[in-house]
Amino acid sequence: MPVCSPAQPIPPTVTKAPAEATLIPLSGNWRMDGDIPVHALLLSLQGLANRDCPRVYLEYPADWQWEIVRPLEGFLEKRHGIRFDRLAQDDADAALTRFARHTKGYVVWDKAVRASLIVAFTISGVEDALVVSADLIPLAEKHGLKQIADLRGRFTGQTDAQIYQWAYDHYWARCSREFYVVLGGNAGAEMQPGIADFGVRQRAFFSDLSANPKHPAELALERRILAGQHPASIVVGWHSYGKDTEGQHTTLVGNYGLKMEGLHNLPNVSFTCQIPLTPDFKFTNNHHVAPDAKLRAEPKVYVCAVATDSMGIGAWTKPGRGKIPYTWQVTMNWAWMNPPALQFFYEDKTPNDYFIGGLSGPGYMYPKAIPADKFPALMKDARALMAQLDLRVLEIMDYSEGNRHIGNTDLPQELVDRYYHEFPGVIGFINGYGTARTFDLRDGKPLISYDYYLDVNRTIRDAAADLEEMIQLNPRRPYFLLLHIRERNPVEKVNAILGSLSEPVEVVPFDTFLMLAADAPTYRTHYLQPDDPVSRNP
Repeated sequence: MPVCSPAQPIPPTVTKAPAEATLIPLSGNWRMDGDIPVHALLLSLQGLANRDCPRVYLEYPADWQWEIVRPLEGFLEKRHGIRFDRLAQDDADAALTRFARHTKGYVVWDKAVRASLIVAFTISGVEDALVVSADLIPLAEKHGLKQIADLRGRFTGQTDAQIYQWAYDHYWARCSREFYVVLGGNAGAEMQPGIADFGVRQRAFFSDLSANPKHPAELALERRILAGQHPASIVVGWHSYGKDTEGQHTTLVGNYGLKMEGLHNLPNVSFTCQIPLTPDFKFTNNHHVAPDAKLRAEPKVYVCAVATDSMGIGAWTKPGRGKIPYTWQVTMNWAWMNPPALQFFYEDKTPNDYFIGGLSGPGYMYPKAIPADKFPALMKDARALMAQLDLRVLEIMDYSEGNRHIGNTDLPQELVDRYYHEFPGVIGFINGYGTARTFDLRDGKPLISYDYYLDVNRTIRDAAADLEEMIQLNPRRPYFLLLHIRERNPVEKVNAILGSLSEPVEVVPFDTFLMLAADAPTYRTHYLQPDDPVSRNP
């Protein structure tokens, strides 16, 4: 087993990646009545074993939503020099033989009550307890572990609000004020708690409480928890698909001035958060123009394609990357949560890959939802991350008053004022996710909203017809057409769409796009208007 230096408080890191670590493959069965019990055991064991040193890495299925889980494994081996000692798939017995010493006992969750498993993860972090179902008690006791808590029968017939209130009353005071885990995402018979190892490591409180006003008891407790966290601390995980919406959850987190890292199944963070960058590495972007450059726009259609939703669940590993200039939104908190993942992307980029920061600040947040007095501290953190990651553009997104179907995604002028004030060093901003109408230009720095959203299911033919119409509806040249490319659309598809247009278009890197847009502002300055529609349930 490796000998490691102590982890630092936050961000946690060791002085050097370990020479070896244990790798445990996981099956593709994530059902509550399937392999979730053994996966929950291994996740809790991983979080505890990795508390002071990165020892355990779980190998997720090749089709896991975070698609670079396997490439990152190879990168850790080749670039960071980690040799993985592979156990058999879901081999909890062998894992406990190696790492049971990092636990003080076990907590039993109730298979009949889904929420009891989420409570068990809280207890795991606070009590250093292995998470087991009843049928795994003999395995835990085989390795000398004693029962610390038993949740069987405790929550029978109770609502989630009652269950999490009990957990709050008994454990919240001993949990982290820097991290809170909303272990939502998949609901019902399936759970994908990939972030649980990190939450256990950080002694975080876990829940899947609802941000939906239709669930007033859950919402009241959720508000109490958020209000009790430290200013600008992190909410990790994702909202429950069975309870509320992305817009409700992200808006609520923003109301308390907290940062959000939204992926319930982000794997191995208890391991990767401790791995430092290699000494020879520095974050370097593919800048094409100097920040003070002056470009001359020609009377043509300029196109820029932007992929968001973090690169690891997008098209990075799919065909076509490098064929055309392409922009990728970087999840900036990974600079300390997941350093080797960002190093992987930066070193794997082609000359046509360009990085920007987002979304809206240091994490995923809706700026209209953030109280004005909490905004500067958050954006100070964002500026520091952008400087570290060599980023010159910030993407803004706000679904607190609508989404790409209803309401609006535009920004009021006073909020645009704040962004220009807080980010004097950028070369420009993006706004939107779907299309939006907020545009501005100040001191040669444009704010450009998306004109088109490429849905994953939109065919090449239909998308090309859409863009043909967009180009005809905007006859003035130059026309700056900003495309948001949704998650898994591969670059190859985008290239085919653009190549089939009847009017020639020039696809340019995003920093070039902004400089050209600064030269010829054929767009109209526009902000959110008082009579614009609002939807509070986006």
